[in-house]
Amino acid sequence: MKLITYFAQGKERTGVLGADGASVHPLPWTDMQDVIEAPWESLQETARTSLAGEGMPLSEIRLLAPIPRPRQDVICLGINYRAHAEEAARYDSGAFAKEKPIPIYFSKRVTEAVAPEGFIESHPGLVERLDYEAELAVILKKTARSVSAADVPDYIFGYTVLNDVSARALQTSHKQWYFGKSLDGFTPMGPCIVTADEIAFPPALPIFSHVNGELRQDSNTDLLITGIAEIIEELSSGMTLLPATVIATGTPSGVGMGFDPPRFLKPGDVVECGIGGIGTLRNTVR
Repeated sequence: MKLITYFAQGKERTGVLGADGASVHPLPWTDMQDVIEAPWESLQETARTSLAGEGMPLSEIRLLAPIPRPRQDVICLGINYRAHAEEAARYDSGAFAKEKPIPIYFSKRVTEAVAPEGFIESHPGLVERLDYEAELAVILKKTARSVSAADVPDYIFGYTVLNDVSARALQTSHKQWYFGKSLDGFTPMGPCIVTADEIAFPPALPIFSHVNGELRQDSNTDLLITGIAEIIEELSSGMTLLPATVIATGTPSGVGMGFDPPRFLKPGDVVECGIGGIGTLRNTVR
């Protein structure tokens, strides 16, 4: 299933996309958190019933991020593709050099996730080096604590695309990444959640980004240094991960800071981040 959150007839709603990808079929839950926590069999049956009925054209609704207001910070992986580790170290070895083969975790505060056609805020006067990062995001379906790597697939609800927008000067000057990753308008997400039953585990999907139509990132999610099973096993060994937790698994090479000279974003730029089988985010910097 491809699940969405959308705005129509004055209300925020949830729905499932038709097989043609151009029709929306409503679900009875108003919040994606409730969809995720619903019994799986109930969700499947409800979705089947809705898909059998008449939907509405996708063009008649306003698509929102699938989880517009996550209940907790997004958990992120830094430097989790080897080629990106190399380009990041070239840009600023003091800030990005990875001396040990262990995951780098950080969190990203999200007041409201940016819709698939929404705006990335440039924050004039505060942000000097605005960058993009296409990432595969994993969404949990139930509480996870002390989960073994072998059992991780049973805890995954689905996957979406996330652009981990970054203010590089803030990120590097603070020596930790929270502020430079968490400004308003820095978390485009969507266009949908693809449920885990439709994607083989671990996902091996093409991941890419374009800026103003130019291909910048071009890789595959099977190149993660620390895989999804290992991520969730390690995190859940010491903390409780709640349903609808969003985990962004890292970005491949080709971000703006990786070019010589760097190619950062400016107002008016159009950024597209996509993953095969899930979809593409298209956001404009303002």
